[in-house]
Amino acid sequence: MLQKKSTYNEVYEGFHWNIPKFYNIGIDVCDKWADERYRLALIYEDEGGRTEKFTFWDIKNLSNRLANALRANGVARGDRIGILLPQCPETAIAHIAVYKLGAIAIPLFTLFGPDALEYRLMNSGAKAVVTDGTNIEKLLQIRDRLPELKIIFVTRGKPGTGVVDFWTALEKGSSHFEAVMTKADDPALIIYTSGTTGPPKGALHAHRVVLGHVPGVEFFHNFFPKKEDIYWTPADWAWIGGLIDVLLPSWHHGVPVVAYRAKKFDPEQAFYFIAKYGIRNAFMPPTALKMMRQVKDPKSRYEYRMRTIGCEGETLGEELLDWGRQVMDLEINEFYGQTEVNLVVGNCCEILPIRRGSMGKPIPGHRVEVVDAEGNIVPPGTVGEIAILRPDPVMFLNYWQNPQATRDKFVGDWSLTGDLGKKDEDGYLWYVARKDDVITSSGYRIGPAEIEDCLLKHPAVSMAAVIGKPDPVRTEVVKAFVVLKPDVPFREGLAAEIQEFVKTHLAAHEYPREVEFINELPMTSTGKIIRGELRRREIEKA
Repeated sequence: MLQKKSTYNEVYEGFHWNIPKFYNIGIDVCDKWADERYRLALIYEDEGGRTEKFTFWDIKNLSNRLANALRANGVARGDRIGILLPQCPETAIAHIAVYKLGAIAIPLFTLFGPDALEYRLMNSGAKAVVTDGTNIEKLLQIRDRLPELKIIFVTRGKPGTGVVDFWTALEKGSSHFEAVMTKADDPALIIYTSGTTGPPKGALHAHRVVLGHVPGVEFFHNFFPKKEDIYWTPADWAWIGGLIDVLLPSWHHGVPVVAYRAKKFDPEQAFYFIAKYGIRNAFMPPTALKMMRQVKDPKSRYEYRMRTIGCEGETLGEELLDWGRQVMDLEINEFYGQTEVNLVVGNCCEILPIRRGSMGKPIPGHRVEVVDAEGNIVPPGTVGEIAILRPDPVMFLNYWQNPQATRDKFVGDWSLTGDLGKKDEDGYLWYVARKDDVITSSGYRIGPAEIEDCLLKHPAVSMAAVIGKPDPVRTEVVKAFVVLKPDVPFREGLAAEIQEFVKTHLAAHEYPREVEFINELPMTSTGKIIRGELRRREIEKA
């Protein structure tokens, strides 16, 4: 646990890892709290407004029953188990059961179609899947093409051949289960990359990954936990941000988590939800914050008193940071990481002055630098690739059954992120762009993030994405895809107005020479803009 001191340097230099040889996520985040019979673990609200509460004692007994049911159906240590569920109690129960069994969890987004599910389940060789009545049909469509898949547990659906009712199985299973004695370095879960730059790769993480994340969560939530802290995120628990930045670290500290089964993020509902449950801490993807920013005068309509908001995924601009201060009465602490090695850079406004546009500084316990192609640390102010030094408890073990991709991820002991950035003289890290998002135009190398931030400042713009469009003269030209605010109608001359706005606010070589208005941007299930899809569309038009 981070020890609060007066300066960032004192906290960073005073931190030392203490990773035990033997460690099991399920025991740490659940069973160790269960003897406190009434300690609250989860508040769950379904789409109909019905609320359930679960203690750690409840979660322990239910996960033990599921672990026994999995074992009775042939699931053993090391087997891969897909978890295709939204935010709900069964998701948490399934994860804890899998970890205690010594098996490997595969979080799966409920928005995945059959093809996406087939790829991940086939690639991982999943032996079982836990899902619900909404998603079972997708699995049945592809089941014949998954020879390793032996059993499906369904929470709200009709049992059948090879399909077992989840709650019936739990009723039959014993509430006593002796958790497998796993080592901290033993595999615990496979999280697939977003797939913005190619086929998704399965990042295999060890049990220690939770302990590796804990300092980061404590950091960007201003020395979490504090009295009355309650944590929520709209991010799906199938995403590393929802699972290992929220659910599991909160339970490591015995802090209750709020879950809400929502098909689509509603910013108005988010304010209502935060006020209703007295939520004090939240992890919010940038897209969610941008949508909440559009809500009119929430302070006069909702009583909320949040303590911290963390945000990761894309660098926030000054407009959203100002909104956080004015509307939420707090500093939004940005942080940085990726599926393979998460929560390694961040802000903690209690000890680290926020510099607008910066991702913050390395979180205690992590060595993060900017390096060149040979793995040499570059001077301050020089653009290079953001890299993390191994060994590191938060770092993935390897890409599942992909040794070449694993080797390509490293230069020496530096894990390469694929993100370009720079470090200033004071140690703050600044995101520039994905390596493959850099726009080369008339000899200039242009990152899209700054232009997108500028576009969001225009009063007509709700969302924006910027790419480099192939051009025979300039190599590429800057093109902007713009989603207008709901109350802003399209009008002639608006594109030129937006172009001039960027030219005025940034630079002549950075303004979008083309502006296309669209209804929505292509995004991953985690809310990241898929610029590669926009580039593909432009190439196909040529």
